[in-house]
Amino acid sequence: MAGTAPAARQPELVRRLGTGDAVVIGLGSMIGAGIFAALTPAAEAAGSGLLLSLAVAAVVAYCNATSSARLAARYPASGGTYVYGRERLGDFWGYLAGWAFVVGKTASCAAMALTVGSYAWPGQAHAVAVAAVVALTAVNYTGVQKAAWLTRAIVAVVLAVLAAVVTACLTAGTAESARLDIGTDATWSGVLQAAGLLFFAFAGYARIATLGEEVRDPARTIPRAIPIALGITLVVYAAVAIAVLTVLGPDRLADATAPLADAATTAGADRLAPVVRVGAAVAALGSLLALILGVSRTTLAMARDRHLPHVLAAVHPRYKVPHPAELAVGAVVAVLAAGVDVRGAIGFSSFGVLVYYAVANASAWTLTPAEGRPARIVPAVGLAGCLLLAFALPMSSVVSGTVVLAVGAAIFGVRRRFTANR
Repeated sequence: MAGTAPAARQPELVRRLGTGDAVVIGLGSMIGAGIFAALTPAAEAAGSGLLLSLAVAAVVAYCNATSSARLAARYPASGGTYVYGRERLGDFWGYLAGWAFVVGKTASCAAMALTVGSYAWPGQAHAVAVAAVVALTAVNYTGVQKAAWLTRAIVAVVLAVLAAVVTACLTAGTAESARLDIGTDATWSGVLQAAGLLFFAFAGYARIATLGEEVRDPARTIPRAIPIALGITLVVYAAVAIAVLTVLGPDRLADATAPLADAATTAGADRLAPVVRVGAAVAALGSLLALILGVSRTTLAMARDRHLPHVLAAVHPRYKVPHPAELAVGAVVAVLAAGVDVRGAIGFSSFGVLVYYAVANASAWTLTPAEGRPARIVPAVGLAGCLLLAFALPMSSVVSGTVVLAVGAAIFGVRRRFTANR
């Protein structure tokens, strides 16, 4: 590709992360985002079909995770599907995946930052969101291993809070298990739209793949870390969704502004509600930390190939992190956090990430058995599922996402023509 510097000449990151660190970063990205941000809009779309939506999202996520793990083992470099698409399908598809990931996850960063602000200090949500972005960008700047240790602490706190909520709800005298049945209010269009929104919660395993250049023994570590993180997350999500639906039912859940806190109060555990709010803020911080980490690594990979300004490809000589990319991502997210709509950001992010994984599944389809190709049905179901869920999202998310992808494609075409004429 014209204008692309040889990979061997690029500054390299340091392989410091083991399987445990990679799993924790994936958990920090997933656990929290779905439970505290996507559960309510998903319930609004699916009604009593929420658990079916969760199952659909989990199946698509499993296919994506399997395809991504096999590809990451073969291409253990920063960038995730941007690298896989480029190597297996061509420059354009790799670029489109990277573009979809960066813009979609930048919106997701802003949504998580505002979630922190909404729970920590509702009256100053935007100010708190910006402060959180600045603080976590500084943490990432000082080294990925420190970020992994902070994420481990955050995950431990969040899991403890969620366990307390599940216990309170399932032992409450107000529980009505009949509310878990799929009723007449559930439609397939609603179930699919909710599954697309809930997919926002499962997309965190991408962070493991995008850290491929910083993982020890990536051919073994990444394929192990991704399904472990996804499996733990699915168990947690299912337990929380069942517990909250049992207490609130689908209608009250759809109207809740703080569903887990409301469920704790309804279950008679009033003293638990403030703890849940703290846990929600901590969970969103964990997601935001790992999101900034992943977006900056994809930005690094695209800058190395000059699809983004090449200055963003620099690696800090001491901390061994892509510091210009991290600072640039942090600055953009801070600006967006000043006025983004959380629900709109979730839909937009889901569309971009589903397109990203569609490219991952198409790339995995091209692997040979000797290259570790998964069973054919896995990338086939993953590709079809990603496209189905993407276009089942709210129309505003589909339109805005399509426009942004078209802009990215136009930029690629202009750049390609410019470099060809030089």
